[in-house]
Amino acid sequence: MYDLIIIGGGPAGVAAGVYASRKKIKTLVLAENFGGQSQTSSEIQNWIGTVAISGADLAKNLEEHLLAYANDTLEVKKERVENISQQEDKTFNITTSAGNYSSKNILVTTGSSRRKLEVPGSQEFENKGIVYCATCDGPLFTGKDVVVIGGGNAAFESASQLLAYTKSVTLLNRSDKFKADEVTVQKMSKIENFNPILNAQLVEIKGDNFVKSLIYKNTKTNEETELKVEGVFVEIGSKPTTEFVKELVELTNYGAIKVDPMIQKTSLEGIWAAGDCTDGLYHQNNIAVGDGIKALENIYNYLQNN
Repeated sequence: MYDLIIIGGGPAGVAAGVYASRKKIKTLVLAENFGGQSQTSSEIQNWIGTVAISGADLAKNLEEHLLAYANDTLEVKKERVENISQQEDKTFNITTSAGNYSSKNILVTTGSSRRKLEVPGSQEFENKGIVYCATCDGPLFTGKDVVVIGGGNAAFESASQLLAYTKSVTLLNRSDKFKADEVTVQKMSKIENFNPILNAQLVEIKGDNFVKSLIYKNTKTNEETELKVEGVFVEIGSKPTTEFVKELVELTNYGAIKVDPMIQKTSLEGIWAAGDCTDGLYHQNNIAVGDGIKALENIYNYLQNN
């Protein structure tokens, strides 16, 4: 029986794990991998204290930091959590890909996963021209015309990476304003072979064995345009990883765990959540760290009083 089980190996989970070890809370961290979504980023420039770091190096550093604190009160296991149930005595049973564990309290820090396209052709051409990681797959499209779907910072970051390899990058944003930082939009818009398009709703992706073109609709005029492309990079946001806890805690309409932002507590006594899996106002690595620590501090106080 653990006092606390932390689920997730991103910034929030690792930060909470380090603090749990320092406070001598009997803790188990269950993480399928480390680093969260940032592990695929080629360069992170807003990780405070480090001018620039790759996602792979950030993931490695997080894992090493947590393992450095593993001791008689902190255990770390690389396992995927599949289900959580509450017992009659109000403790929790956690089922993973490798076993079962019991805990008095749970901190969920499982982050989110990429949202996928839902238009004709999106399933047929996944991994046949439709990809979700510019860092991983960008070099495969060297010298080709590609499209990025999305308008946030992640979309512009992907476009920037792709411009190092591709012939041209067109960015399709369905609304009349980009969500990316204004300085990023202005900087990128000056690049000759980068073409950002507003009010562009993806309608269909076409091809044979591989993507050949796509059709998008102007949301103002309803005019449809077919664009010849050989690659479609998707950056349309993320879906909270909360399926395993949906029967226990209150979620938003899009699946994020509702928390009290003061203490990161969920609707169910004994369960806290932090990071991108929650309904927090902003989702960034640095904020996830703070939320994870905030949750751990409250969990510590809770344990002291119960």
